Amino acid sequence: MRSPAARTFALMIGGLAVLVGGVWIGQGAGFIKGSFMTGSPTWLAIGLLCLVGGLFLIFLTLRRGPGGGGADSGR
Repeated sequence: MRSPAARTFALMIGGLAVLVGGVWIGQGAGFIKGSFMTGSPTWLAIGLLCLVGGLFLIFLTLRRGPGGGGADSGR
């Protein structure tokens, strides 16, 4: 990610995925009531995938640093 705007966007998308995944996990596990997703193992699994994907995107974005910082960034 070379531009600060792209990094910010990736962090926002990753953060949103973590939040949404957390809500879906809560609903799928039955902790959050009032939805058709409540108590559904399917939404628990989808929430876990969303949460892990968001954390992975955040990790990749922060690991590369402000200038891109990848292995071939000096070429």
